[in-house]
Amino acid sequence: MSSSSTPPRLILGSSSIYRRELLSRLRLPFDVMTPDIDETPLAGEQPEATALRLAQAKAAAIAAQMPDTLVIGSDQVATLDGRQIGKPGNHANALQQLQTMRGRTVVFHTALCLLDNRTDAAAPLQIDNIRTRVTFRDLPDAELDAYLRAEQPYDCAGSAKNEGLGIAILSSVESSDPTALTGLPLIALTSMLRRAGVAFFRD
Repeated sequence: MSSSSTPPRLILGSSSIYRRELLSRLRLPFDVMTPDIDETPLAGEQPEATALRLAQAKAAAIAAQMPDTLVIGSDQVATLDGRQIGKPGNHANALQQLQTMRGRTVVFHTALCLLDNRTDAAAPLQIDNIRTRVTFRDLPDAELDAYLRAEQPYDCAGSAKNEGLGIAILSSVESSDPTALTGLPLIALTSMLRRAGVAFFRD
């Protein structure tokens, strides 16, 4: 734990509005910066490895510009039969994704990195990966199309916007951290922040 009595500046290295909304639940002051990194998976890279590498790369890119801070990086990779499922980007791709996944279980890897670049940091780098198993309902094309038009989750991996109407196309969600699927596992993050000396409750 840092010996400094001044709370460290906390930075979320992400362009995601979903991660920003999740982090705000902790009622800690934080800034947001968008990391400039290449998010392309490496050849032959396993999905979990991709998520962990990118989460660390995002945090490192921001920390390099901002000394004496705590930087959060996170990345999520969805997989079906070991193959990565990305963000659809448009309606046609999203419908194809959901058609492929209906009635089946998709594994979401949500990687988290907390990089503490203070000079006296006791734990400069903390990383974790939270797995979430999501089973999709076996719904007809008409319902999937209606869901997409209502929610337009084209920036969500696997088109699964579970914090909105997307919860209605799922039959089960299994995870040790209920916020992991949305993109920022808060249980894991609060553990990391505690190790970094961040206090959540004060007298």
